[in-house]
Order: sequence, then C-alpha cells, then structure tokens
Amino acid sequence: MNIFVGSLPFRLEEAALKELFEAYGEVASARIITDKFSGRSRGFGFVEMPDDAAAQKAIDELNGSEVEGRAIVVNKSEERKDSDRKRSFGNRGGHGNNRNDRRGGGGYNRESGGRSNY
Repeated sequence: MNIFVGSLPFRLEEAALKELFEAYGEVASARIITDKFSGRSRGFGFVEMPDDAAAQKAIDELNGSEVEGRAIVVNKSEERKDSDRKRSFGNRGGHGNNRNDRRGGGGYNRESGGRSNY
C-alpha cells in the first residue's frame, strides 16, 4: 500500500521516515518530496508498505502523531489518474494563435494607415 505522509518537519530525512514506519512492518520504500530547484523538502512524502494490514495499522496509529514537534498527517495515497499525470498546460505563453496574424499594438487602426478617423 502506498501511504501519503504530510506536515513533515522540513529537516526530516528519508531514513528517519522509513524507520518511523518500520515499527509497523516491512517498508519497501520511503521518499520525501523535494523542490526540484532548491532541493529542499516540500514537507510531505510517501511510504510504500507491501503488507496492507501493517500499512493500515501504521496509518491508524501515526496519523496525528508528533514528529519533531509537528503533528503529521498519514493516510492512504490515492492513485493518480491518467488525466493528472498528463496535465497539459496548453498555449499559456508567447503569442496566441487567435490574432489573425496582426502584430503590434497601440490604439490606432492599422488598416487605415495608423491614424484614427477623428
């Protein structure tokens, strides 16, 4: 079972997270999610436990418990949907395609030579 662990202390290391859950059974993996630019912890992680009963016991007993002064959130991780994995940001930047190929700006009607008809 994949377990979400939130509100982790930012200094907590993966080895300590794994050790916390090993009290309940075998831990296949424990990882803390980090910011890809700074490398710092984002304050949450995931623990994979092969035995569902042991994982459920860990969830029940660790949810709301204190780790280094912080009450952690522990629950079953929801499977990501395909739509979440393939999130497309579409046409967010640059120039959109809905401009009829007219560029430039200002308050003048470009088709009339750049002057307004006062």
